[in-house]
Amino acid sequence: MNFTAANKVIIQGIIEPLGASYAPLMQAYGTTVVAGISPGYGGRSLAGIPVFDMVEQALPSVGAIDTSVIFSAPYAVLDAALEAIAAGVRKIVLVTQGIPPLDMVHLIRTAEATETLIVGPDSPGIIVPNQLLLGIHPPDLYRPGSVGLISRNGTLTYEIAWSLTQAGLGQSIAVSIGGDAIVGSTFPQWLQILDEDDQTDVIVLVGEIGGDSEEIAAHHIAEAIEKPVVAYVAGRSAPRDRRMGHAGAIIESQATDFGPDVGTAESKIAALKRAGVPVADRPSEIPEIVKSLLQQPVKKAV
Repeated sequence: MNFTAANKVIIQGIIEPLGASYAPLMQAYGTTVVAGISPGYGGRSLAGIPVFDMVEQALPSVGAIDTSVIFSAPYAVLDAALEAIAAGVRKIVLVTQGIPPLDMVHLIRTAEATETLIVGPDSPGIIVPNQLLLGIHPPDLYRPGSVGLISRNGTLTYEIAWSLTQAGLGQSIAVSIGGDAIVGSTFPQWLQILDEDDQTDVIVLVGEIGGDSEEIAAHHIAEAIEKPVVAYVAGRSAPRDRRMGHAGAIIESQATDFGPDVGTAESKIAALKRAGVPVADRPSEIPEIVKSLLQQPVKKAV
């Protein structure tokens, strides 16, 4: 799963306010934006990017497309994503938040059947510093390097990227898997992608309270990941059984293999530590832990 400046990218919902704002910024950063898609606006252009009504109408002009960034309204995202998949697009970033849950269930099933990577929804997307911007990451906070950053929270991704940058630690890639209750790609998927990525030497995993994503990630790290991983879990002081303004951030007891306290910061931290992952108490501690991990030899498969 390669993410480079050579990726041919379309922006669906390019006439939406957020799409219109970020399409020129993505293009200026070096992203190869070949077309925009907005039904009813075909024949226009935005910052020199030709706009089409449908993805299939763009293909004769721009050729095969491998990546789409979707800014469409929540109830239009499913149709937009299915249209992209039907046109052969296999990497899709959903910046839009609040997509209906059943729409996401439908989309994830289609993505699994077609081997399509879905990032989001409610995600700032992906950035490969100095090469590629797929979404709304603030590029000035990033610099090229060998730290792969995976997060559930957008703004926390920016904060940790900036702390790494200030410490002289660049990033190979940064991705937020999204904050909605149902998301496409998962921590284990991205851990595997970065474990196999030649540009990544150490992985930073940024979790938060709610759900069992971090516990599942910890199991995967222990069983399948060779590269060093450092983690941080946000929301340690949040009260139980109350939503905290983020779709995934709710603490609730569940009967699972992870125990009755799954979803709490304590459960996540304990699972990560059992997997041998150092867990930072504060984001500001992450750069020093990363530096220490980079000095250790990478585990080799037997």
